[in-house]
Amino acid sequence: MKNILAFLTKLSKNNNRDWFEKNKNQYLEAKTTFEDFLEVFHKELVKIDESLGALNPRKMAFRIYRDVRFSKDKRPYKTNFGAGFSAKGKMEQEPGFYVHIEPGKSFLAGGIYMPDAENLAKIRQEIDYNAEAFLKMMKAASFKKYFSGLDEFDKLKTAPKGYPKDHPHIGLLQHKSFIVSYNFADKDVASPHFHKELAKVAKAIQPLNAFLKQALA
Repeated sequence: MKNILAFLTKLSKNNNRDWFEKNKNQYLEAKTTFEDFLEVFHKELVKIDESLGALNPRKMAFRIYRDVRFSKDKRPYKTNFGAGFSAKGKMEQEPGFYVHIEPGKSFLAGGIYMPDAENLAKIRQEIDYNAEAFLKMMKAASFKKYFSGLDEFDKLKTAPKGYPKDHPHIGLLQHKSFIVSYNFADKDVASPHFHKELAKVAKAIQPLNAFLKQALA
């Protein structure tokens, strides 16, 4: 994984097509390393969630090329390698796991990101009906070892439609994404045991994914 970090560090300083084309071999070597790593990590994930067994881990990586059509940021390449794992593929409208490798900013996340209106309503209803189970999951020692709660990046400022402002669990219902994440230092990423450490965090995430799957069933 060291070659991935080295390549991405250089790319962040030279994010242009000319440099990328001249260093395409470095990118392809890093890409292969990442795909090899995903195969190893996938074997750990299947032990945690059997529904991921049919996935081809080498195809779970996201493209490095940015879509700049509607962005003010015209840099052509992402400065990270990322991959998503969920039962049907890459975490689209279903809970799963996301691996993000970026110098100084690597993390593993889980849950569901920006569910559509229908699925968001289902999740909020499940929390409303089964708040005790959801809170018990978040209070578990295995969960609290890595997370203090749901990531707070994507929340309403008021109560969602259909729920009173004084709802006892309004803080949870205000979320628009239901995500937890855990950061890793570069030395962790470079470790030969990184896939094992990721798996420990994924195991702590799995009860959240299970709750969300139940909500969406």
